[in-house]
Amino acid sequence: MQPPQPPPKGVTTFKTFQSVKPPEFKGTQDPVEAHAWLKEIEKAFALTNVGDNQKVEYATYFLKGESNYWWESAKALEAVEVITWDMFKRMFLDKYFPRYMQTQMEMKFFELKQDNMTVDEYEKKFTELSRFMGEYVDSEDKRAKRFQQGLKPWLRSRVAGFELTTYAEVV
Repeated sequence: MQPPQPPPKGVTTFKTFQSVKPPEFKGTQDPVEAHAWLKEIEKAFALTNVGDNQKVEYATYFLKGESNYWWESAKALEAVEVITWDMFKRMFLDKYFPRYMQTQMEMKFFELKQDNMTVDEYEKKFTELSRFMGEYVDSEDKRAKRFQQGLKPWLRSRVAGFELTTYAEVV
């Protein structure tokens, strides 16, 4: 007797996808929450090996309330028969994390300074905002330098003397 074979790569049952408990999204004006939902759904796709042809159907099941109403009307307005995952992400981000909000997050990131925060508070805020910054913090060195630049001047000068190269070291 042979053990059951897993489904072919890129063919995942909805039950398997659902078993990792992807989060629901009810619609929000908080771009951090919308971005986090999208990331969690993509992690669930990777973990359960969901194929490209299943992603939109599986993800949109987890749109509830206002976001489901948005999705129903948005897909009806699209002039294509099949909406790909990349198209869905673009549509979703246009609605819940539009370009002007992305620009605001970038500005907050570039203006972020420790000021009256503790290093721990500054690090939490830095981590929250850096999620949206891609190329500006896509290496340990860049992340460490940018974090160091935002420290209080007296602390930044002391840290600079150590010539630290990783984010963890600077924190």
